[in-house]
Amino acid sequence: MIAQLLVLIALPALLAVAAGWDLASFTIPNFLQLALLGGFLLFVAAAGLSLTAVGWHLLAGCVGLLLGFGFFAAGWIGGGDAKLFAAVALWLGFHDILPYALVASVFGGVLTLALLALRQRPLPVFLVGQPWVLRLHDRTAGVPYGVALAAGAFILLPYTEIFRLAAAG
Repeated sequence: MIAQLLVLIALPALLAVAAGWDLASFTIPNFLQLALLGGFLLFVAAAGLSLTAVGWHLLAGCVGLLLGFGFFAAGWIGGGDAKLFAAVALWLGFHDILPYALVASVFGGVLTLALLALRQRPLPVFLVGQPWVLRLHDRTAGVPYGVALAAGAFILLPYTEIFRLAAAG
């Protein structure tokens, strides 16, 4: 039951908070990645994952961190996005990391194109007083990629190995 709660409630809630935080401030605080890591450790205990399975998940998280920081170094995503990608990779493991990266990339592309288009248009008057909307509308601002990372996880989650493990427990 705890494994199901972690996968069905805690993980999506933390991802939603990360996406909202990134949308509002273009940052994802470290405590959210730490909460994702802690939630995964609880999931490991609740689901009774073998040491081998845990090792593969840890390796997937490390690979996700390396990839994320490569993207960060290239200027494609922010540091918080890189850490969020790694935290989700930790949860998903190698079995689901490639489909996740693909789905999140598609969402990231759509989000980027939508923001570029919206930034070409003037803001409606009722939104001008909202600081987070002004940041989002700023043509020099980046893209809150945490939104795409969370959306990719939401779409893929019901088809993942951890979802099946949680459902079986």
